[in-house]
Amino acid sequence: MVNLGIVRLGILLLVTLVCGCGYVMFSALLGSSHFDSYLHCRDRRCFPLYYKSALRLPFHSSSSFSSSHSSLSSLVFTPLQRPLEDDAGSPASTSLANIVFGIAASARLWDKRKEYVSLWWRADAMRGFVWLDQPVGNWSDSFPAFKISANTSHFRYTNRRGRRSALRISRVVSETFRMGLSNVHWFVMGDDDTFFATENLIKVLSKYDHRQFYYIGANSESHFQNLNFSYNMAYGGGGFALSYPLAEALEKMQDDCLHRNPSLYGSDDRMHACMAELGVPLTKEPGFHQAPRRQCCNIVDSEHHYAHIEIGSCREGEIIA
Repeated sequence: MVNLGIVRLGILLLVTLVCGCGYVMFSALLGSSHFDSYLHCRDRRCFPLYYKSALRLPFHSSSSFSSSHSSLSSLVFTPLQRPLEDDAGSPASTSLANIVFGIAASARLWDKRKEYVSLWWRADAMRGFVWLDQPVGNWSDSFPAFKISANTSHFRYTNRRGRRSALRISRVVSETFRMGLSNVHWFVMGDDDTFFATENLIKVLSKYDHRQFYYIGANSESHFQNLNFSYNMAYGGGGFALSYPLAEALEKMQDDCLHRNPSLYGSDDRMHACMAELGVPLTKEPGFHQAPRRQCCNIVDSEHHYAHIEIGSCREGEIIA
């Protein structure tokens, strides 16, 4: 007659052995070069293709990954609150010369909207481009140089409530990146009626390591817009910023991303979809204001590159945000 105690002990030892081998094999996978296939890498800096919710993983070189993350729990639930330094030390400080602006506009509205751009644009100190759907005459050197957006007719657009121009506008950052400007830390995208307080913008962007992947902006101040789109999506009306390496990664994959998402409504949710595919969540900075469409921004005083902005009901001569 078989001793039940011995049988139970044998089963327990077998289960322990199987689980132990599984753990060793999983740990070996994390520490092996095979795991690198799950990472996007650039200049020894890597980031996971996918991770949970809004939690952000530290960016490590592949050589240090196994020593930093030896288990699944530390891999998935390590939050990142501040930018991490890499082997090169602290990042260089960001100035206005390190920011390139991409402004989405249309030829039909430019004659009116250019007055909004003139409130904040400084031709002697800023770099950027106005992206139009077709050329306009009598362009002034006091504005950013204008560029004509590439043809987007080969992309499908199936949303019945929106406009195909969303495809063109969603590619402003990628097309600005392709201009090949040097010494760029950040690409900042906005509409032709977006007002940028550039001194504040520099202070905000300087908080983050431009060598890492950052998608910085804010959700709308309209509860209705956030419900219809997302509370974790940046809105172009308030502007948003992408770090240089993230813009580089976006440029390589965005066209494929647009082909995969023909039913989306606008340009902002298309950008959000591509950020999700890259595994980069929104870093929220409340200074990027997306004012509700029922409100207007009144520039009270724009002297000396400073402006007092009042938000209230729309009146003649005010700027709709």
